Formats: sequence, structure tokens, C-alpha cells
Amino acid sequence: MSFEETKSSLLVSPKTWVVTGVAGFIGSNLLESLLRLNQKVIGLDNLSTGHLPNLHQVQAAVGSRHWKNFTWMEGDIQDPATCRKAVKDADYVLHQAALGSVPRSLAHPTDTNASNVTGFLNMLWAARENGIQRFVFASSSSVYGDVTALPQVEENIGNCLSPYAVSKRVNELYARVFAQCYATQSIGLRYFNVFGPRQDPAGPYAAVIPKWIAAMLKQEPVYINGDGSTSRDFCYVANVVQANILAATTINAAALNTVYNIALGDETTLIGLFQMLRQRLLPTHPHLRELKPVHRPMQPCDLPHSRADISKARRLLGYTPTHKIEQGLDESLNWYTQPQSPSVPECGGRPPL
Repeated sequence: MSFEETKSSLLVSPKTWVVTGVAGFIGSNLLESLLRLNQKVIGLDNLSTGHLPNLHQVQAAVGSRHWKNFTWMEGDIQDPATCRKAVKDADYVLHQAALGSVPRSLAHPTDTNASNVTGFLNMLWAARENGIQRFVFASSSSVYGDVTALPQVEENIGNCLSPYAVSKRVNELYARVFAQCYATQSIGLRYFNVFGPRQDPAGPYAAVIPKWIAAMLKQEPVYINGDGSTSRDFCYVANVVQANILAATTINAAALNTVYNIALGDETTLIGLFQMLRQRLLPTHPHLRELKPVHRPMQPCDLPHSRADISKARRLLGYTPTHKIEQGLDESLNWYTQPQSPSVPECGGRPPL
């Protein structure tokens, strides 16, 4: 079933979804898309990296008619009782909550493990106990480790290069074991360099695209690790939303209990990315005409290139990316350059917005 057919089916047959990490970048985009499809959503977040203003913006975007279908839970996936409460009576779980960032995991490995492994297991067990139809979880391209052959194919992974990569690999192993031991249905999505609206540009662990946009707008230096030839498979968040919904609703038995690359299937060099951003901002920010990046040494655990093979997701899930990097950057810049967080009224049973 195509994504358009899936959305049409959901509109006439609403389900109840749990989105963990709902106040984060990807979680809030999932929330907005699901609410627009008339779905009921239970959102769980401890706000350690998520932000309530993201939910402000979703509420303003979807309007009161859709917003009434959202139930907010502030809580931590490290608490089993919270996990059980969140998934009670739900149909699907989209598990996005995690402590992201390879550098963060190198600095704080025990925190990464507590959230990404213990928290994941708590959610997976709660889903199993409550008979959840499908458990879809965010994995990462970091599990490929030291594999340098391109494109990266799901069945060919190497040695993990960071605690974050270990945590995501453990998630995949737990999901596989649960399928074998408890007949659960799960799907892991290996995200490649996701970007888009609501991605936080602040802090030491910010991703490259929001960090560079913020630096350009503030007339601050833009740092490139290496000579700029390093390349990544940048994936706009709308493609990730599509993959989550397709994974949760697929009726293809062959598509279950496995992992998929979720990306564009293309490469963009960092110097190319810099030029694309500068070109798009130049008409309104002429100071960027003379801007040149500042080159720094490559970081530990950085691989020179990344590009996903997405044929498995195309074949088994019907995944078809709708946004190439150019369109994704246009939509992202429209968000980053506009005033944010409109004032919205409080709603009973909803976040204190």
C-alpha cells in the first residue's frame, strides 16, 4: 500500500498512537502529521532534550479540532510504570525517545545507556505486556560502525565506534529477541542525518544543519571538520514521518521484525551543504557573500562518507522519499527564519502551553 493510500485509510479508521520523545524534533513532526490524519496520540517526554515550544507550534498548526486528540504525559521511559501507563489501550508505538549524539555518548556513556537501552527495554516490555500491534523504533546509521563500503546495506554492519552506536545496536538485538521469544511485531528504522523544522540549533551536540543555519543568521563562524569533502546522506524529516507510519501500518508479513535504512540514498559533501545554505540565505542576508568556513580537524569516530541503500525499505514498506535535500533545506530555512512559538491558550488535559 502506498503512503497516500495508507493516509486515506487512517483518515477513515483512526487509531491510537504512542509517540515517545514527542516534544523533540522528530517526535513533534510525527505528532503533527498524525493529528492532521485524525489520529489519537499519547505523547510521552521527560523534556530533557525536548521542548514544550515544539508542542506550542504543533497546537497552533493543527488547530483545536485536531489538538483535542492529543494527550500529554510528562514522564521518563526509565520508569517502567510510566511506560505501562503510556501504552495502555494504544494500537501503535513510535519510540523516538533517546539521548542522541555520538559526542554526548562519549562524554556520558552511562546516561546514554540508561535512556537508550534501559528505557528502550522498558518501552518494549510494556508494549508486549499490553498487546501493542506494532512497535516501531528509531535506530541509527551509527550501527554501521567502521564499515566503509558504500552504499550501506542493512545486512552488512561493522564494529561500533561509540557508546551511542552500541545502544542502538542493542535496541535492534532486543527487538529481534522479543520477536523470537514473545512473538512481538517490531520494526527498526536506521535514520541517516535527519534534518528539518524544530531541530534544535543550540547546545554542544546540535546537528550540523541547524547549527550552521544559526551561525549564518547570527554572523558567527561556520566550522567544518576536515577539508569539506566528507559526505553524508541527509534525510528531510517528512521522509522519516512517512517511514514511521508505513512501518506501523504495513500488512506485509515479510516486512516485520527487521530493520531498514531511512534516508535519501544520496550523498552531499559538507562543503556542498555549506554552499547550498549560503546561496539560499544570500538574498536576505548579503553579509554571507564573503563568508568562508573555518576548517578544523576531523572528530573521533567520524567516517569520511555515508550513503544508504534504501531498496529494502522501498521494496517491503513502500517507502518513497518525497523530499530531496534541496526541497528539505527550503522548508527548513523557511522555519528557521520565521518568528516561532506563537502564544496559544491552555487546553484541559494537554501540556501546560
